[in-house]
This record gives sequence, structure tokens and C-alpha cells, in this order.
Amino acid sequence: MTIRFGTRGSILARWQTNWCVNLLKEKNIDSEIVVIETSGDRVSDKSIANIGAQGVFTKEIQLALLRREIDVAVHSLKDLPTEPVDGLVLASVPKRTSYRDAFLSHKATAIEKLPQGSRIGTGSLRRKTQIIYRFGDLFQIDEIRGNIETRLRKLDQGEYDALILAEAGLVRLGFSERIGSFLEPPFFLPAVGQGAIGLEIRLNDSHTAEQIASLCDTKTFAVVLAERAMLQKLQGGCIAPIAALGSVEGERLILQGRILSPDGKTMFETTLSTPINNDPNSLGIAVADELIKMGADTILDEIRQQRINFLVDS
Repeated sequence: MTIRFGTRGSILARWQTNWCVNLLKEKNIDSEIVVIETSGDRVSDKSIANIGAQGVFTKEIQLALLRREIDVAVHSLKDLPTEPVDGLVLASVPKRTSYRDAFLSHKATAIEKLPQGSRIGTGSLRRKTQIIYRFGDLFQIDEIRGNIETRLRKLDQGEYDALILAEAGLVRLGFSERIGSFLEPPFFLPAVGQGAIGLEIRLNDSHTAEQIASLCDTKTFAVVLAERAMLQKLQGGCIAPIAALGSVEGERLILQGRILSPDGKTMFETTLSTPINNDPNSLGIAVADELIKMGADTILDEIRQQRINFLVDS
């Protein structure tokens, strides 16, 4: 029986899906790829947070899965909403290659070496607020949309002085030589699930679950479950500058969580750990509860109100 993998049509999404398919081919498991256009692919001139709903890069693929047009939905895990979909389950997460954000520029090798007033392109409020929190108003940070190739072209044409992109995507598409340096802990934390691939299947589809089981890395799965549980408890979705980084050290699962205000002036963060054999979701919830005690709820309320105002004015 051939396993049908559903994916977005972007070059990066196809790369990720081909990677999974080729790994199964080595185990003599037949697979095919079904390309599905998502609403996030159709709307390229608006901020993701303002398109109107979560799941702009995933819901059409999930619908195809529910309609049995595909057997596995392949997601960039940072794009997959944490709210469960009836009848579907996250079944496998391959080993995460990199979670870091990368700095690219023709004018400097690192963000701290950029001239004052430089224009930095990023489509992420999480990245924008972390830059502001560290550097204040030193730089001009502007929205940028489009695939990796489009963003690199805008950088090369001088529309931006620098870009911040995920290392994983750059490496997967062969652009690692464009990376000048990395934005990494303790100053910068990644998005929940950044760099990880999530494989979603229909609930109780034991045959497909068995076929893709070999793709799963148990430590990565535990880490991203903790990160996603934190995000779900905070109910921040794609609209909030929330960052997290899970890791496994010895026999303990560690999770660092962070949330920033929209203006980048306020940040709350905490780190907790639990034995690796405990439920990773409980760790994520505990980190979220700590952030809420610190004041994360006031930030989330502010962001939701800004979103309502945007929709009213649109």
C-alpha cells in the first residue's frame, strides 16, 4: 500500500516531504507526494498574524487528510496550530536539525555590527520584539513575506540591509553559505517547534502509524510536545511574540519559555524541568502557568485587542 504524503507546494515544504519519502524508500515503503495549496500561500501581501485565522499553512492539508485524499500531512511544526483537530493526531516528529535563527546581510557579519538605522526584514513578531528588547530603537525592523528565495532576492537588491531567517530552512535549501551568524540563547529563543517537521495522520490509522514510526525521534517528540503545550496554554497562537526552547540533558527534559510585549520593552521568561519519563505536556503547562503569574496574560490581552482593532479598521 502506497503512503500518500500531503504538503504545501513551496520548495522548502517539498524538500521536507521528499526527505521523509526517501527515508521510507530505504525501508522499501512506497510513498507518493500530493501538493496542496494553502490560504497562507495564496495571500502573500499581508502579515501572517493579520490574515485572519490560525492554520493558514495547514488547514487545507488537514482537510485533505480528513477526506482521505492523503494519509500523512507534513507540516513545518512551527506552523501547526496547537489546538487539536477532531480525528487527527500528531504521530511522528523526526529529529530536529536546528532551532536557531540566522542573520544574513551584505553589510555586517552579525546583527550587533549593523550600522544604526539599518533596515532588517522579518515576518516574525517574535524576532522583532526580541531584537527591540536587546537593541532598543537602533534598527528599523520591517515586515517581509515570501519564500526564502524571494526574501534573499530582496536582500540582494538592497531593499533590506539584513534578514532574520530560520537556519533549518536555509540549510535544507542549500543557502547555508549566506548565513553571517546566529541569533541564539540566551538573547534569542526560537519559535515553538522551529526546525522540526511534524507528521500528522488520522486518529486510529494504525497502519500508517506503523509505516512512519521509524521517522520519529523520541527526544525531539518530547521536546516539541512540551513547547506546544506551553503555547496552547497561553493561547497565543501565531499572534503573540512567544518563544520556547526545549532540550534533553541527561535524564531531564528542560523547557525555557518567553513572552514579550508588542513594543519589545517588556519580557517575561522562566525555565523548568522534569524527569524525561514524565508527561512533557505537563512541563509545558507548568511553564505557561509561571509566565501567566509573571504577567503574560496582560501581554496577551493587549495583543488580542490590537488584533481586534486591526480587523475593525481593515
